[in-house]
Amino acid sequence: MKAVVYEGPGNIRLADRPLPSLLEPTDAIIRVTKTTICGTDLAILKGGVPSAAPGRIIGHEGVGVVEAVGKGVRHFKAGDRVIISCITSCGSCENCRRGIPSNCTDGGWILGNTIDGCQAEFVRVPFADNGLYHIPTAVPEEVALMLSDIVPTGLEVGVMAGNVQFGDVVSIVGAGPVGLAALLAVQFFSPAAVIVVDLDDFRLALAQRLGATHIINNADGQAVAKIMELTNGRGVDAAIEAVGHPLTCKLVQEIIGVGGTIANIGVYSQSAELNKQSLWTKNITIRMGVVNTTTIPLLLKTILGGKLDPGQLITHRLPFDEALHAYDLFVHAGKERAVKIVLDMAAEEPAAEADLVDLIVRRIMQASRS
Repeated sequence: MKAVVYEGPGNIRLADRPLPSLLEPTDAIIRVTKTTICGTDLAILKGGVPSAAPGRIIGHEGVGVVEAVGKGVRHFKAGDRVIISCITSCGSCENCRRGIPSNCTDGGWILGNTIDGCQAEFVRVPFADNGLYHIPTAVPEEVALMLSDIVPTGLEVGVMAGNVQFGDVVSIVGAGPVGLAALLAVQFFSPAAVIVVDLDDFRLALAQRLGATHIINNADGQAVAKIMELTNGRGVDAAIEAVGHPLTCKLVQEIIGVGGTIANIGVYSQSAELNKQSLWTKNITIRMGVVNTTTIPLLLKTILGGKLDPGQLITHRLPFDEALHAYDLFVHAGKERAVKIVLDMAAEEPAAEADLVDLIVRRIMQASRS
């Protein structure tokens, strides 16, 4: 099968890799129909995720069709259309029972990190009953794809962790895919104002179309002053940091108001300073973490109800054999006006008959051993 393989810092390739097999009774094999690229994939490409070793098939977002399941899988069967969650969880360890499946002792973010991921024609998903979600007939696959990671992340790690309340003033710093996903999600809570800060006019214009009440290009470094002016010197109730850079970390600390919450979504590859000497008297809360994706069922309901359309985040659609070109577009997102890029397997040639026969035979053998 074709797959995007990380070969070390700055080096990925589209390569032929063996088809995955069922290894545990709780596994499922998914034929991926659509996948996409995340900012975390770029962090891997830059060598910023040591746990992702060279030779790894990367990618942790995908939708597809169940090809085979182990004997322990109860809720899915071959032929089901599914969302592949970026989080794998056993459901029974201490952290899962505490409601933090992203810290599952046997899972968490492992797809495309410590095990092979979704940027491939097929992927093995451990603990399938907890890591897969049925796609309703009325939901297009590319819309469902946005629920693999970024929309739950924007909602859970940004908006909910940011304790956004009705009538709040919220600032989202960073109008990349996750920041814009947080912008979609924050509107469920009816904030009084949503101020989006970025350096790219295209993304800021998109943010305005998606519901931002104010947009600020911080190329002149005046975002803090402008936000303080907009809030009459009070600052914001919730500041959602969606970049992962020391400068944006500093910015959210400067704009947060008394009793407010800073929610950190951005993935940091370097240390960032926390100015406790000026924050402690404001009685603020700082939250950060990894998405649990437990809101996927609720988000599917809001899509079916016409209250959410994450398909608006998609700017590019390419066949999977152009995956390396897609990475180039995503690396140069500002120039290329790229937000979410959908890689579509449907444009691919069907697998060779011998490969399909081999796959079926191996599934039967695995089932007989399980």
